[in-house]
Amino acid sequence: MPVSLAALKKMVRSEADPAKAVVLKGFFKTGKGDYGEGDRFMGLTVPISRRIANKFAALRVVDIQKLLTSSIHEERLIALLMMVERFDKGNEKVKRDIYTLYIASTTRINNWDLVDLSADKIVGRYLFNHSRQKLFTLARSKNIWERRIAIIATFYFIKQNDFETTVAIIKLLLNDRHDLIHKSMGWMLREIGKRSSPVLRQFLNEYKEILPRTTVRYAIERFPEKERKKYLARS
Repeated sequence: MPVSLAALKKMVRSEADPAKAVVLKGFFKTGKGDYGEGDRFMGLTVPISRRIANKFAALRVVDIQKLLTSSIHEERLIALLMMVERFDKGNEKVKRDIYTLYIASTTRINNWDLVDLSADKIVGRYLFNHSRQKLFTLARSKNIWERRIAIIATFYFIKQNDFETTVAIIKLLLNDRHDLIHKSMGWMLREIGKRSSPVLRQFLNEYKEILPRTTVRYAIERFPEKERKKYLARS
């Protein structure tokens, strides 16, 4: 099969599962007024999307960029999986170009799975050795997905035992009203706790009374039950 955008789209449609597409539309909140309103699904699993991304790994960058504008959720996911792979294997110029394309495409990286499978692997990894100011700009965005990118990108830093930026961005997002941001903050705090329990406990003790309850609940999942109850009682 030729490596072309048309061939990729044909394969996506050949793997379509209408019954699963209905389930995914509900799971990713595509109804009117929901965060994923209007998104379209073909019913592909992530492993299938990865397989297609690998099969078309030689797709031209211009076609990957076009794929990012697709109205089909899985096609945007495949584009992001390709970008992650190219970033991982690329030289500094390739990394810079992929990062630049990613930042220019944030309006199309518009659901939590798209963010979570790519932000730390591209944005976080690139900014680890560059200015991190862009993360703070994203954290202040009115776009929920840019705010989620800002916090999830720092997962790469956490994996390097670098917690300062994550904590600073969480402080910026303390008054965020969206549940998906509350969950992402709690997830990153839990990841910090896996590597440094004292850092997590110090942060919780200082901010537990103003942190969203969902954030606290996610952050303390690994704590003993008695300690979890104590923190939840004060959140």
